[in-house]
Amino acid sequence: MDDDAEIVAEFLVESHENLDQLDRDLVALEQDPTSRDLLSSVFRAIHTIKGTSGFLAFGRLEQLTHVGENLLARLRDGQLQLDSELAGTLLRLVDTVRDLLASIERTGTDTDPAVSAEAVAAELERALSGPPADAVPAEIEAAEAAPVADEPVAAEPEPEPAPETPDEAGAPSIVDATVRVDVELLDSLVQMVGELVLTRNQILQRCDDSADVELVRASQRLDLVASELQEGVMRTRMQPIGQVWSKMPRVVRDLAHQLGREVDLRMEGHDTELDRSLLEALKGPLTHLVRNALDHGIEPPEERAAAGKPPAGSLCLRAYHESGQVVVEIADDGRGMDPVRIGEIALARGVVTPETLRRMEPRELLDLVFRPGFSTAATITNVSGRGVGMDVVRTNIDRIGGSVDLVSSPGAGTTVRVRIPLTLAIIPALVVGERGERYAIPQANLVELVRLDGDDLAQDLEIVAGAPVLRLRGRLLPLVHLGEALGRPRTEDGAITVVVVQADESRFGLCVSEVHDTQEIVVKPIGRQLRGLPMYAGATIMGDGRVALILDVAGLAPPPSAVVAEEAAGTAQAATDTVSLLVLESMPGHRAALPLGSVSRLEEFPASAIERTGRTEVVQYRDGILPLLRLGTLVGLDESVVPREPDARVSVVVHDGPYGLVGIVIEKVLDVVEQQCVPTDVGRRAGVLGSAVVQGRVTELIDLDAVVGNLAVLAGVA
Repeated sequence: MDDDAEIVAEFLVESHENLDQLDRDLVALEQDPTSRDLLSSVFRAIHTIKGTSGFLAFGRLEQLTHVGENLLARLRDGQLQLDSELAGTLLRLVDTVRDLLASIERTGTDTDPAVSAEAVAAELERALSGPPADAVPAEIEAAEAAPVADEPVAAEPEPEPAPETPDEAGAPSIVDATVRVDVELLDSLVQMVGELVLTRNQILQRCDDSADVELVRASQRLDLVASELQEGVMRTRMQPIGQVWSKMPRVVRDLAHQLGREVDLRMEGHDTELDRSLLEALKGPLTHLVRNALDHGIEPPEERAAAGKPPAGSLCLRAYHESGQVVVEIADDGRGMDPVRIGEIALARGVVTPETLRRMEPRELLDLVFRPGFSTAATITNVSGRGVGMDVVRTNIDRIGGSVDLVSSPGAGTTVRVRIPLTLAIIPALVVGERGERYAIPQANLVELVRLDGDDLAQDLEIVAGAPVLRLRGRLLPLVHLGEALGRPRTEDGAITVVVVQADESRFGLCVSEVHDTQEIVVKPIGRQLRGLPMYAGATIMGDGRVALILDVAGLAPPPSAVVAEEAAGTAQAATDTVSLLVLESMPGHRAALPLGSVSRLEEFPASAIERTGRTEVVQYRDGILPLLRLGTLVGLDESVVPREPDARVSVVVHDGPYGLVGIVIEKVLDVVEQQCVPTDVGRRAGVLGSAVVQGRVTELIDLDAVVGNLAVLAGVA
């Protein structure tokens, strides 16, 4: 449904509700003609329908309700007296308006000739221009006789079209397809569905070992029905984020005028839906972030012009779904944030100590803006400068299970990324165990599960800078033992299970004793005694009736500085580890080695299969096109492309990196070796880490990701 159709649909639903109320009010008004409240209510209803119909260009409906509004104004002002005849005329007005609305719903216009709107309007005009109140009944009576006598057939056929168009008659009206529900009743329904899900989980757990086939079948049916009911009820609480964004143009306009800014506001993804309760909780933080972008981010026009920017700043609000969450971005192209300046302000205001400041990374410095009492504003205004706001934003987002991330570049702008769950009521989660207790990890934070034992445990588990790390596919993954994080001693059984989780931009491994299964859990708030502990996000009731705490992955994450230090230390340590290398010749007489993990496949192609597109050599490969890059040229050697015989074979290393599949043309493969490799600075240059002795000969160690990283450069040299 497009925007215009949606507006018309809302108009029809609201108008039908007003007409139903009009029927009741007019009948009551006939019994009490002097009631000012009833007259005002009837007048407002007709006035509302008239105004909206004019806006939507429904001319006949507007003209009819305009005459009715004039008559009601005379009644309201005491210039006419309501009696049964005049009440009948107004009720015919209501019926005709209802017929016009049905025509609009059926055909999209109010031009249906079967609806006698003009006759009713003329009747209203006669009543409007009639004699004083005591003579009105006789006049109306005389006027009524003509239409009734003149068109006995016209009045009768109006209900007849239904049998002639059975399909239309059988189609549900837009009014019948819409129902208004009190929000409290809806919330109560969601809570009851949550209890039903808990009961379903308990029954399913009891039926796992049951030999009663009928009971198992009934439990499976219950599982299906409860899941569908849960999905339907949760959908009733989902609302588009555009309801929050609808107020943003006015907020931006007023604040831009107040601050002397020119702002171009763009909003994308306004139909992204999330839970109504989360939508309410998001209004305040989103408004504050928009105000911050205008006050701290976007510069005045003269300052932007001096920096070579257009006078009008850009502010973009964007919402989208990602990994079971809703992501809301507030991005501006303003002055950005300088981590060094933030550090200086934090030091001057006593937020951090000099020792702490020296150890902080740029990302941690940017994170200081979320500290209570911190502000980068030079002066206090009615917009900002008091150091309250960003800490409240993070607190409110954390309270609904979300997270706030900030990325900024001095002079280029700032992007604040808010991640929130779709709903707080029922979420899928992985249930894990630790020393007899069970805990739930929200599935939105899960990446993968890794089980290590025996040789794998000894080879991949390391201690770097006093902290355990896991070498997983060439990356060092910091580990957090759940038992230790919860204040319990670590258990060792010769094997560990690692749940790899993601919290904002930080990925780490959570070591647990047991992994149970995934299930949908009902989120319950935790008591205030546990509310101050960062590792818990809530609680749930399991199938056996026991309580399980829901883990807050962000609260369990190791400090960012520790992650960075471990990664850096791991990189240095990796230089002396035993590594697998593919030894090759990039061109005759030149030995090089690639990490075997960078090699997806080794292929050979006939020289005749190599083609060109622009300056790039390509070959058809697996129903696609594989760009070819000559390794000798990439690492700075003077390699001339030697013509080959059409039946000659070309050796290619296929590398699957961030930019997709790329073929690296080499002279030939020599060997695959596994040895300790200590690179030296000899021969270090772009794309070459240095040289090492491999198999008794000096060999250059190639950084394959670096040499294929810049696609523009690659296209120029290929």
